[in-house]
Amino acid sequence: MEGKKECAGASLDSIISGFNTRISELQQLVIARNMYPTSSLPDLSAIDSLVKAMELQVHQIKDRLREEKEAIPKAKKLIEASLQQQRKLQMMSAYVPSNPPERISTNNHEPRTIVQPENKQDIPFISLNYEEPPALPKEKKGRGPPPLWYITADELNSLSSYMKGRLTLEKVNAAISDMATYAEANSQLVTAPRKKLTEATLDRAMELRDIAGTDAVKGKHFFLETDIKGPSFKLDNTGKAILTVLRHLGRITESRIGHHRVIVLLKP
Repeated sequence: MEGKKECAGASLDSIISGFNTRISELQQLVIARNMYPTSSLPDLSAIDSLVKAMELQVHQIKDRLREEKEAIPKAKKLIEASLQQQRKLQMMSAYVPSNPPERISTNNHEPRTIVQPENKQDIPFISLNYEEPPALPKEKKGRGPPPLWYITADELNSLSSYMKGRLTLEKVNAAISDMATYAEANSQLVTAPRKKLTEATLDRAMELRDIAGTDAVKGKHFFLETDIKGPSFKLDNTGKAILTVLRHLGRITESRIGHHRVIVLLKP
């Protein structure tokens, strides 16, 4: 009888213990539910949207990388073609003369004519005779184009570092081109008929003609210091250095005529 009571007590204790365990689990579930309220759902939705946007960006980056990879062979071919063109240009530049030839006036020049024999069968036995063109009238001094006597890299490198300074071959030769332009404009005024001169150019033309008649300038192309107005050649420190270099290399001479500083272009 006592053993039965002990068994019944043990069963009751186990039931009470089971109820206590279940109650504890329910309490933990309630706590967990309170820790993650329904307000956290929008945050989770935003995170999901960000993740999807990042995945889309990753796909776009992969597509871009694939396009770049496919373009690499085309870029290599373009580089090879550019290098070949560069080598061709370098070979061509090796045969270009360092001093470009002067411009030659072709006015009143007649081409040489060839006398053809009437009988074609006699061609192997008859030499071709060239008729000399008639003697050309002597062109008045100052009528020809001004000289474009460019300097070479060797001439520039032969200068002392003090004289050369920061001058480059391109700057000096661009200044020579500007000088020829100034001299050409003055030559046109000197040789222009009086009836073609306007009131604005008459005084300057007469002044230039007086300068052109002096011994230092007669028969030569020249310009005045006041003519130096660009576009490449200007009367600044660089321009003064260019004048010094060109005087030293024998491209120009300078004279003081009246109140003008006159620069004369020399020929090779």
